[in-house]
Amino acid sequence: MYSQAFVEEDLGQYHFLITGGAGFIGSNLVEYLCKYGAKKITILDNLSTGFRENISAFLVPGKVEFITGDITRPEDCAAACKGVDFVLHQAALGSVPRSVLNPLATHQANINGFLNMLIAARDAGVKRFVYAGSSSVYGDSKELPKREKNIGNPLSPYAVTKYVNELYAYVFTHTYGMPCIGLRYFNIFGPRQNPQGEYAAAIPLFMDALLGGKKTYINGDGEQSRDFTFVENAVQANIRALFTQNKKAFGEVVNIACGERITINQLFDILREKTQSEVKPHYREARSGDIRDSLADISLAHEFIGYAPQTKVKQGLEITVEWFKKTYYS
Repeated sequence: MYSQAFVEEDLGQYHFLITGGAGFIGSNLVEYLCKYGAKKITILDNLSTGFRENISAFLVPGKVEFITGDITRPEDCAAACKGVDFVLHQAALGSVPRSVLNPLATHQANINGFLNMLIAARDAGVKRFVYAGSSSVYGDSKELPKREKNIGNPLSPYAVTKYVNELYAYVFTHTYGMPCIGLRYFNIFGPRQNPQGEYAAAIPLFMDALLGGKKTYINGDGEQSRDFTFVENAVQANIRALFTQNKKAFGEVVNIACGERITINQLFDILREKTQSEVKPHYREARSGDIRDSLADISLAHEFIGYAPQTKVKQGLEITVEWFKKTYYS
């Protein structure tokens, strides 16, 4: 992974802050920035859903430093932003079902925490604030493919919080002159995605079951579709967003996906073939708050930040299967 740089910029000039940097996408950003010579990287994470082992190999005193802190505490955000040039904000309390069960916790992390980070970044004079958005904001919209300006009604508290992030980022861009760019992620998957826990995503759950011979479930009939996106594409989007000179991107949000969709049943069949497993899925009720179909129009991301996904689903699944085998079953 990360065999080529996504921008020509010399990263050795800059100090980067990655919130949620011990998590799945955050730790992949750490890996990329380390590989391409970032001057300094600060990681802020409360380890509620992230893991220190995701970043332990990258930590170097004075160059890559980890702060155990929480974005819901303004003082932690302010301390983390000191001397920072760029913020990659990945920290959030994810999961639609978790937000349905505990909307207050989701609000506190995803709205209060987001605003804390915006204020801290503004006060520190950061050059660019790139943040993780979510395709959940499309809600009950039936339009396919999904286009940024056409969203429906939200179907979960999580979706509400991610939409509020977009509104705040727009205001901070145009009121305070701090360029913010949002990335609406569509079902990101890949190495370091956690298969454990009540709110684990579908692909790591399937991988764990198929490789471990465990019972696994598909919510609903399995014919719901998703635009699954390999994590290296998400990293590319973050890096390109940091350095784009296209001012039309400032204050906006763009879809980050592959522009292709497959059903959950098709996904499971691909994984079963790649793992050579005999495990069959069990079907259960659909989850509250889940959208039925998802497919992104990624043309705006290409126009604004030069995004072009390099790894399609099947290739990404091959890389991910090998990582799971090595990490959990070797």
